[in-house]
Amino acid sequence: MTSLLTRLFHPRRAQAAHLTFTVYTREQCCCCHKALDILRDRQARYGFAIDEVDVDGDPELVAKYGTEVPVVTLGGKLRFRGVVNPMLLDRLIAAEIRQA
Repeated sequence: MTSLLTRLFHPRRAQAAHLTFTVYTREQCCCCHKALDILRDRQARYGFAIDEVDVDGDPELVAKYGTEVPVVTLGGKLRFRGVVNPMLLDRLIAAEIRQA
């Protein structure tokens, strides 16, 4: 486990630059805003991309996700639904970095 000082002075920004998280959201969804805040915080640390998709713009996505947003996928695989757990997100990112 790395110390706080190590993380502050040796950011791992570029290590996850190959990752793109897709977040399916709705405009007036407070859970979506919280999920995006968590992802953006980790984005600043790890350097991955975030692709935000508003489901209200596509009837198929509304039918698929409805009120289950936010939905977060990575590489087309569902990773989070309804809420993003920061600890699980950190573990997921670490695992993806190790696999790269």
